[in-house]
Amino acid sequence: MEVNTLHPVFAAELIGPDLSQAQDAALVALVEDLMREHAVLCIRGQGHISDADHLRFARAFGPLELPPGYEVRKDQPGRMAPELYDASNLDAHGEIIERASLRAKFSKGNELFHADSSFNDMPSKWSMLRGVIVPPERGDTQFVDLRHVYDALPQAMKDRIEPLVAEHSFAASRLKGGLDAAEAERIKAGMPGTRQPMVRISPSGRKALFVGSHAYAVVGMDDAAGQALIDELLAFASQERFIYAHKWRQGDFLIWDNRCTLHRGTEFDYETYKRDLRRANVNESGDERSAVPTFATLGADPVKAG
Repeated sequence: MEVNTLHPVFAAELIGPDLSQAQDAALVALVEDLMREHAVLCIRGQGHISDADHLRFARAFGPLELPPGYEVRKDQPGRMAPELYDASNLDAHGEIIERASLRAKFSKGNELFHADSSFNDMPSKWSMLRGVIVPPERGDTQFVDLRHVYDALPQAMKDRIEPLVAEHSFAASRLKGGLDAAEAERIKAGMPGTRQPMVRISPSGRKALFVGSHAYAVVGMDDAAGQALIDELLAFASQERFIYAHKWRQGDFLIWDNRCTLHRGTEFDYETYKRDLRRANVNESGDERSAVPTFATLGADPVKAG
């Protein structure tokens, strides 16, 4: 096993594991240790693994958060396992979808910094994203370590946000990504959101700021003041000095901790290059269940929700 750091303060790569083989306790312990320290971990050279391998490895670290509409889709044919989220620009037959489609519009919200599933009531732990097909250029995924961001905040801001709680909603991030208000209302009907503290204790024991594009209001503050505070914190966290930009290689298996990082996708030549990225979401505890039982109320398949 070889471990190399990818950024001065967080993110690392792990070279050596073969995730097509059943993982042993030593590998599970190593990955847990590396994630506690680095928060983002890329396991290189996994282009040969299957969806079943991906899911087996993910389940070694906790119960899965199944994609919205899993119960409806689980027995339907498709190009990938229904337990995985689809972060691609491809349809069920592997062809590039129209840029003007509702599904493509949904994905625009993923270009804003966010923590996956912060709008769900389930205790999110990690995301595991596998590069099956990656574009030859652009399309980086950017990350921010919210522990490091919290450490860099002025003390007055730390004291201000310590007791605060924010409202998180998938509809809020889609609105920010350009989805129209009527579609956002349909989303909110099926995915009402949840509350999260603005300061969390990460698994490493360090405090972490916890905001992202899913956050849209602060409990006890009027809407304008709450959004202004969230915007101020996100602007601070989005400074270049905090960002690690992951440049995808074929077969990368990328893991990040949703409790102490933000991430965002970046643009690529959507209509020219196929991109097939598949994600497993792992929770800290609880039963495996869909984030939303059906997607009938949403007006579109939200399997790309992030």
